[in-house]
Amino acid sequence: MKVRYDQDVDVLYIRLKDGDIVESDEVGAGIIIDYAEDGMPVGVEILDARKRKGIIPFKVELELLQEASEK
Repeated sequence: MKVRYDQDVDVLYIRLKDGDIVESDEVGAGIIIDYAEDGMPVGVEILDARKRKGIIPFKVELELLQEASEK
């Protein structure tokens, strides 16, 4: 997963997985989901991110969970 925020245009993009984007759908005001050919989401774009309360955090935490086979 990759998270990118473009301060110049106030857009937050969360790339969920690699793959070609074949379709995009605005699911809410300024919330766009990008889909792969198999219909699975590959990214989320949030327009006017700073205007949305809690979208741009001051701190980002990443927690990696072990797969069951690694425990």
